[in-house]
Amino acid sequence: MPPTPTPVPRLLPMVLALVLAVLGLITGAPAPARAEFQGVDYTLTNQSGQDFSGQDLAQTSFAGVVGRKARFQGADLHGAILTQAAFPGADFRDANLSDALMDKVDFSGADLSGALLRGVIASGSSFSGAIVTNADFSDALLDRVDQRALCREASGTNPITGVDTRISLECG
Repeated sequence: MPPTPTPVPRLLPMVLALVLAVLGLITGAPAPARAEFQGVDYTLTNQSGQDFSGQDLAQTSFAGVVGRKARFQGADLHGAILTQAAFPGADFRDANLSDALMDKVDFSGADLSGALLRGVIASGSSFSGAIVTNADFSDALLDRVDQRALCREASGTNPITGVDTRISLECG
């Protein structure tokens, strides 16, 4: 069982609102009137080997977390903050990571099979050796180098959205 998280700092909701407003400017999407951070805060903790499979972790902060070989299979991480975290060898099979902020994250060797990564911001992240079979990266913001590397291994169709992984990555 994961350790008891610390309370969410008061500054975090304001930072999240600012990030969403900037994203709206970049993508042209309207910013929400008020962003609410409702998730749990695991910021700067060690979650290596922990099992979060099937849990509702929407809008949870995993910023700066070390999650080596952590298990998130089937978890709902929609809108989560994973920035500057490390999840080498982690299991994200069939997880919903849609709209997650995951810049500068180490996903090396992670299993993202069947995962929903729609609308994620993953600039500066590493997907070296990651498995992305049947994943959906539609509208994801990835570095060009990562996108090309993922395209070399991408295959399949996401079972939830019906989107081809190579098309979602704009492999061409």
